[in-house]
Amino acid sequence: MDINNEYVDVQDALKRLGGNLDLYKRLLNQFAGGNHIDPIKEALDTGALEEASHLIHTLKGVAANLSLAKLAEHARKLEADVKSNLDHTNAFAELKNVYHITSQEISKIL
Repeated sequence: MDINNEYVDVQDALKRLGGNLDLYKRLLNQFAGGNHIDPIKEALDTGALEEASHLIHTLKGVAANLSLAKLAEHARKLEADVKSNLDHTNAFAELKNVYHITSQEISKIL
């Protein structure tokens, strides 16, 4: 499978998974079935910044492990803004947009 772009790098993920495409698809399917953005938004909106940081950190790690580099990059940015107590409005909006595009790219693989 040769689907590589700035959102999903299948070849990189397959290197990490020993070439097991079925496993990668299962992991992507689990990721796609989750609700990752709404809990972050809720935590940010209610001022639960420690919880938000934890949720963002988890998303960042999962995205990196699945070779969803752009999503991981935007999660890193939002996490840094939240931890530094900076205005995170733009960083969250960018993360949400990249998450949506990444989800569309994942659906092409599945």
